[in-house]
Amino acid sequence: MAQDDLDLFKKVLGDVKRIKNDRVNLHQPSDEPSLSQLARQESAVGRKPSHDPNYLSTDFVEPVEPNTWLEYKRSGVQEGVYKKLRLGKYDIQAHTDLHRLTVKEARDEVFYFIKACVKRGKRMVLITHGKGERSVPQAVLKSHVNHWLQQHDLVMAFHSAQQKHGGLGSVYVLLKKNELDKQLNREVYNKTT
Repeated sequence: MAQDDLDLFKKVLGDVKRIKNDRVNLHQPSDEPSLSQLARQESAVGRKPSHDPNYLSTDFVEPVEPNTWLEYKRSGVQEGVYKKLRLGKYDIQAHTDLHRLTVKEARDEVFYFIKACVKRGKRMVLITHGKGERSVPQAVLKSHVNHWLQQHDLVMAFHSAQQKHGGLGSVYVLLKKNELDKQLNREVYNKTT
């Protein structure tokens, strides 16, 4: 590069300063609405219920430690299916991130995200809640997510994620099949040849 070009380059950059944070935010909001936003929009277009349809409670939540593994399996979930879930062997079909949300916002996000996923036939999702090591008290969102997922009637099982998917700050969630998928399954396996 010639000295004139270098001088011109420095002049153009003038008061540009180096960025202190060089990390990329992989969870930047997109321009498209999330699945939970779509579900809320759809329910808002319909008749307004006289009560809150979100039955997930915040009354008493058993606290968990930031480094605790979350795990839960309803009866009827096969051990092989649960093992594949634990090991992160299923493709993640949808993801939501609860960082920077209040408990109330996170409650709504979890409820409507799961409903929207089931409606759209998604069975394996990832919820990122964070470990909550710096919050006071610690692991507030993690504790609530653990509680809510056990309450949600569309959740079959969940387990803390593998490190590549967020480790103890995320959870794999196996959801029930929607009615259309159940019907297709019945047609496939009840056919007589």
